[in-house]
Amino acid sequence: MIEIDKARALRIAVVTEAFLPQVNGVTNSVLRLLEYCKVQGHEVLIIAPESEGAPTHYLDYKIKHVPSIAMKKLIPMGVPRKYLEPLIEGFAPDVIHLASPIFLGHYVARFAKKSGIPTVSVYQTDIAGFARHYGLTIAHNTLKKWVARIHQSTDLTLAPSKWARRDLETTGVKNVEIWKRGVDLVKFDPARRDESLRENIRGKDSGKLIVGYVGRLANEKRIDDLAILDRQADIQLVIVGGGPAEARLKRELPNARFVGYQSGTELGRYVASFDIFVHTGKHETFCQAIQEALAAGVPVIGPDTGGPVDLIDHGITGLLVDTADSYALLEAVSTLRSHSAFDLMQVAARRSVEHRTWDYINAQLIDYYRQTIAQVARKGELVA
Repeated sequence: MIEIDKARALRIAVVTEAFLPQVNGVTNSVLRLLEYCKVQGHEVLIIAPESEGAPTHYLDYKIKHVPSIAMKKLIPMGVPRKYLEPLIEGFAPDVIHLASPIFLGHYVARFAKKSGIPTVSVYQTDIAGFARHYGLTIAHNTLKKWVARIHQSTDLTLAPSKWARRDLETTGVKNVEIWKRGVDLVKFDPARRDESLRENIRGKDSGKLIVGYVGRLANEKRIDDLAILDRQADIQLVIVGGGPAEARLKRELPNARFVGYQSGTELGRYVASFDIFVHTGKHETFCQAIQEALAAGVPVIGPDTGGPVDLIDHGITGLLVDTADSYALLEAVSTLRSHSAFDLMQVAARRSVEHRTWDYINAQLIDYYRQTIAQVARKGELVA
């Protein structure tokens, strides 16, 4: 019988489709994992796509780069190389972590299967949904099957929400568990609400309701759905972030305040200073920006599909609506604005994520690693 030794430090190969200097949800989750592993004494090898200005080490962990290609309008993807096989064998990992695997992750997953190395894959990006949004129906169907094959080939798949798990299971992926994301409760805190910033945002009209969006400015995020709010004289829309759709959105949302990409405590200050947070992306497997707004005590309006359904407690911490329906969105903002218990919603928003620290989330992940290692070892014993 295989015993799970919860004290033993692990050797973990982290294979990620995105890493620094590119900053997105995949990168953020990987960075938090590496920081946790460093404190806990685990050894890590990082394999990531190359890009200009990419680091060679992170927290003294070595980073091995592979060439990358940029799929039009989607995310850059790593190109597998044969030299990865002896590299991984030499590192001798106890487990391989595949972060949002596509081409690079699929290659490593097949190699790991052949070599008997346990694999844990993390489903994080709805690439197929993005393709469908851009009208690439054939690409959507192909990518959907491709992503399913990748996760079917790993020992355990971790999905960030119930919707994402169901989506995977409908394509034949088995052995899927829920693994959410952590949130920085210090950076995102109601105490960071800044009245001087709010005055600056509102300008001369101190009575305006401040409605904010945070995220990448890209077509698939459907930020132009906020146009109905931008036309309201008593609402000041604030857009935090940058991306390829920025110029177009500035034309379509002429009254909005575009404050660019923000990070660290400055991002926390902006989020806490919103009255209401709105997210319009319909292809979110989770939506970290929603969780960060909740941590800052800001009620959220989000789409009634995808990952946001798990994060927003309808009527308690915010509202779930069809954000593509202009009148439903405007009515949702009006409902929250006039809600007699709005202050209680602010408190409930914070409480809904208070337990979800990155340490808590990554401790769960390490447990999943250990369970997978033991499961693969048991299968090996049965075969032997």
